[in-house]
Amino acid sequence: MSQIKQTFNSSLGKKLIMALTGLFLCTFLIVHLAGNLQLFSDNDGYAFNVYANFLTHFPPIEVIAYVLYACIVIHALYALVLTVRNRKARPVKYAATTKSPTSWSSQNMGLLGSILLLFIVVHMGDFWYKYKYTHNVGYKEYRTDVLSNQRTVTDFQPQDPAFEHSATTEGNYEIVRVKDLRAKVAETFHNPILVLVYVIAMVSLAFHLLHGFQSAFRSLGWVHRKYTPIVEFIGTWLFAVIIPLGFALMPIVYFLMNK
Repeated sequence: MSQIKQTFNSSLGKKLIMALTGLFLCTFLIVHLAGNLQLFSDNDGYAFNVYANFLTHFPPIEVIAYVLYACIVIHALYALVLTVRNRKARPVKYAATTKSPTSWSSQNMGLLGSILLLFIVVHMGDFWYKYKYTHNVGYKEYRTDVLSNQRTVTDFQPQDPAFEHSATTEGNYEIVRVKDLRAKVAETFHNPILVLVYVIAMVSLAFHLLHGFQSAFRSLGWVHRKYTPIVEFIGTWLFAVIIPLGFALMPIVYFLMNK
């Protein structure tokens, strides 16, 4: 046990933990983007609102959410510890510097990570906290005729302050009442300052993942001349381009729709 503790207290152990938590967060980004793409569905917010309700009320997902929060905290703390340790190990800068093959993103992971951590706090305050613990989010009622698949949507005002959601049937109609998080998204992205904050955060995410995804595999020792180019391709195009671009398009599109 002491050997295991010693391993994870070492710089290598901390890098391993950062790699594992980082890859878990990368997996979450894929799932989160897939869910958020429901915002572009032309169904009066039905798909996205049902998705948001599922995330916050399905027990296994809630457990995974707490694992996610723990990974974010651990990843940030270990990054801070490694940064401080590296600076203490070399408190005086070199008198002369030479050109280094390291990328800008690898040299500024601390800055990029700090921007992302601040963004996560803002993001969760804007949506998760208000959705879960305040009455600032309204409700929608969706009535779907199961025979014709026609759906009508109206605002819904619950009489019980503790009401969260419901799914019932009346004759041929399926009735779903959920919080209208899509309206909250539209309201938030009406503010150009918040749109700019989100776009800057996604640019930071792109550079952070450009180095971080590939670095995680190197920290785990998964380096091979045959597979490393595949890792680099996925890290560059999926995680540094497609995913940040997908997230950034949401505030931009909703801002333009609100104009």
